Amino acid sequence: MNEQEKINAALKAVSFVKPGQVVGLGTGSTAYFAIQEIGKMVREGLEIRAIPTSEATRQLAEKWNIPLTDINDISTIDVTIDGADEFNSRLQLIKGGGGALLREKIVASITGTQVIIADASKQVEKLGAFRVPIEVIPFAANVVTRKLSALNGEASLRAKNDSTYITDQGNNILDVDFGLIDDPAALAKALDHITGIVEHGLFIDLADYVIVGKGDQVEIIAAKN
Repeated sequence: MNEQEKINAALKAVSFVKPGQVVGLGTGSTAYFAIQEIGKMVREGLEIRAIPTSEATRQLAEKWNIPLTDINDISTIDVTIDGADEFNSRLQLIKGGGGALLREKIVASITGTQVIIADASKQVEKLGAFRVPIEVIPFAANVVTRKLSALNGEASLRAKNDSTYITDQGNNILDVDFGLIDDPAALAKALDHITGIVEHGLFIDLADYVIVGKGDQVEIIAAKN
């Protein structure tokens, strides 16, 4: 994990942000650097409205005096800058290591240009070395775990500080090992049909660009339409 690669990618990503836009702010260590840079741009006069994808991001944006708006008051988001835990050549992603996958996917679903920033370690041939985060309602955690087992998924309940991890929406997260995933889109579709799953961390056909820090260079990979 290379912090300078993340910073380089974040600095490139903020060039997608233009005056007057509604901007989605991602969650996690890589998005942190982009939010920091956007905060500096706001301080220098950039006028935008932002939608945070987590309470942690909201607090960071407020610290930088980035103007926030409610997602229920807008119909579309112009650009969102977020991170990923893994991505492949088709720009299919695993997200949710930071626990914000539900809000991140809602924001991504109404975003015109979704920009993902990552260091080189996140680029993989096949998704799945990073376990797939799945947000479940607590009532259904064991029910869903059994159904995931039928899909050859080995689920473990995420914990934090010796307690069950609770998302911003009051749910649990199952981190699920499916092994290396041959067909992420098919798995995503199967997960969509399991009752009790609120959302999963497979982001299919949502990323428009992935900006990768590679050493002191930055590579921009565009989705193949």
